[in-house]
Parts: sequence; C-alpha cells; structure tokens
Amino acid sequence: MLSNLKNIWKVPDLRNKVAFTIMIIAVYELGANIIAPYISATAVGQLEQQAKQAGILGFLSLFSGNGLLRMAVFGLGIMPYITSSIIIQLLSTVIPKLEEWRDQGALGQKKLTQTTRYLTLGLALLQSASLVYLFHHGASSLLGGNTSIDLIPNFTYWKAAFIVLTLTTGTCFVMWLGELITQRGIGNGMSILIFANVVAGIPAGGGAVLAQGGNFKFGLIVALTLVLLVTVVTMEQGQRRIPVTFAKRVVGRRVYGGSSTYIPLKVNQSGVIPIIFANSLLYIPVLVANFSPWAGFRTWVNNEITPTSLFYVGGYGALILLFTFFYVYVAFDPHQQADIIRKQGGFIPGIRPGQPTEKHLARILNRITVPGATYLATVAVLPSLLMALWHLQGYPFYGTTLLIAVGVSLETMRQIDSQLMMRNYEGFLK
Repeated sequence: MLSNLKNIWKVPDLRNKVAFTIMIIAVYELGANIIAPYISATAVGQLEQQAKQAGILGFLSLFSGNGLLRMAVFGLGIMPYITSSIIIQLLSTVIPKLEEWRDQGALGQKKLTQTTRYLTLGLALLQSASLVYLFHHGASSLLGGNTSIDLIPNFTYWKAAFIVLTLTTGTCFVMWLGELITQRGIGNGMSILIFANVVAGIPAGGGAVLAQGGNFKFGLIVALTLVLLVTVVTMEQGQRRIPVTFAKRVVGRRVYGGSSTYIPLKVNQSGVIPIIFANSLLYIPVLVANFSPWAGFRTWVNNEITPTSLFYVGGYGALILLFTFFYVYVAFDPHQQADIIRKQGGFIPGIRPGQPTEKHLARILNRITVPGATYLATVAVLPSLLMALWHLQGYPFYGTTLLIAVGVSLETMRQIDSQLMMRNYEGFLK
C-alpha cells in the first residue's frame, strides 16, 4: 500500500492533480472558519455548545464542516448545489425541455449544468435569508431545545442584506472550487468537499461519544464501525452485470458492431441521496415549529424530531427505504434504457428487444434495489439506534458520515488507480 502511495508522486501529472486538490480543500476549510461580517463571535461560541445537543444544525453543519455553526463565509457549504442537482435530475424526467437536453449529450449537459448553477444561486439566496432571520430570532427549534441565541446584535436590514450577500457569494465560490477540482484535480469536486467536511468532524464526534458513554460503549461503537466498514466496502463495489450484444452492421467496406458488453447495475445505485432526502423531509416540521403559534406542536417536535429519538430513527429508516426505490427508478429508467439498447442495435441474450427487455431490466432492478435499500437504511440507522438507546447525543449522524467517507474514498481510489494503470504502475485496487 505504501509503495503504491509513493507511485502517485512519481507521476508529475498525477502529483500536480493531488497537490491542486489538497490546496483547494485548504482554501475551502479557511473560508469555513472565517465568520461573516456583523456576526457576534461570543454568540457563535454559545451556539456551538448548544448545537452539540443535536437538532437540525447537527445535520446541516455535517455538510459544511461546522461552518454553518460559525455563520462563516462558506457557511452554507455545498448543500445548495447538491439540492439543485437533485432537483434538476428529478425534473429531467417530467419536463420535456430538460429531458431533451439530457439526451443531447455534451451540449445538453452543459445547458443542464448552467441551469443547476442558476438554481443554486436562487436556493443560496433563499437559505441565507432564512438563516439570517432564524438566527436573529433565536431559532430554538434549530438548536433542538428552548435556548434562544441572537447571532446578529444591533440588527438592521442593511446588515442582514450584507450577510445574505456574503453567504450567497460564498456558496457560488464553493461551487466554483468544486468544479475546479473536477476539471484539474482528482475525483468529483463536490464529493471531495463533502468528504473533507464529514471527515473533519470524526475526531470531535468520537471524543464526544467517549466523554458521554465511557470506554465500554466507545469500544462497542468502534467494533461496530469495523463491521460496517467492511459491509460498506463490499456493498459499494457489488454490482449486477447485464450482458448486452450488438449485431454486426456493414457500412460500405467497414463492419461495425458485433461486440459484447454489459450494463453494470450497482447494488447501491442511489448513493447517499436518499439519506439527504430523508433528513430534509424530517426537518420540515422542525422549521415549521419555529413559526408555529401552537406550543404543543413545538414541544412534540423538540422531543420527538431529534436524532436520538426512537420515533425519528424509525421514520428515518422508512424514508430511506422509500426514497431509495424512488431515486433508483428516476436515475435508471428501464423504459429509456431498453429504448437506447434497441436504437443502438443491441439486445440482451435470450430477451427480445422492446417491452420484454424493459420488463427484464425492471425485474433485475427490483431484485438488487431491495438489498441495496435495506443496506443503506441499516448502515444509516444502526449507529443512531444505539446512540438513542444509550442517550448519547455527541455524534448522531455517524452512520451517514461513514457512508459518505467510504463511498467517496472508493470512487477517488478508482480514479487514481486508473491513472496509475495507464502509466504501468500497480494500482490500489486488485
């Protein structure tokens, strides 16, 4: 492993890409620690202490490297871009114009990317304005309790507008940094930034579990981590290969086709997107409670919609199962795939083109999505379930962190491995 790691630095091009990626991550972490103008540093310190009791900030700050807790320049992180990407991907199946762009290849993808950027800008404006309002008025539901902390003393509308402009500009800059990593660095830029955020919180989360639960419970969590780590690596690399054969075509004096390939269907086809969907949906009542005049509803939300509540854990797992099936069928449409195979002159051996191929793909997709959804829900919920039973509040999103960290690491290692193999070096993955 160490010798393979040394090979990275023997290739100038690969070495420059890795160094560039590390430099961009450093710039991002710097921006995630610079507090926005007109924000009280004392109130930020109090907020960080209160946020350790979970609440919606626990999940939102997971994807911003705790920058949201500090109301930093990069406080919104990459979440507006992720949300925009998911929305555009979902709308591509129902809006004809977006579907047309999706099928146009590189030119259409460029238009979709530009649309995603504009939507990111709009979401960033909306989220930053909402957060400024909530943080000024205390946002007790965001803290998972009844504590009220005002981050913007001597509030004026001009100060609020400047903070909103700062957070929105920071989001656009982060989006640009992610695209730079994708173009000139190693791996997918947005995934690398999320990876840097979630990994940065592991030491603090582990320390909080050790302080609250003691050595025995901490040891059990570490043992569970090793088991889940092996499970995640195995499941993330598992795939069902569907063979596809293309008939020979004679055009002039040349013969095209006549080759065989396969469609790789991953067991976990949806990645961590169902987890993001589930958390976003579960925190809608938390946000509504901030403006609700009913004290009973606010009390119920503060007691039950928290990561250490059994009601929350059960609903979380059920929503992950639901959204996994939903997203898989949006990302991999059996009807569209069967049509593409037919137009390219291909067929699945033993299956007629057209509707039989569509039914065959749908049946296989159902079979692999069931274990994939169960695995995703189990890894995300099991650590949270243990911490809910033990009343540990220090690291409620540990399962989500593990899924993201391992998934992005494997994908990045595959890219590095392919770069090394191109240059006749032995790669990481055997």
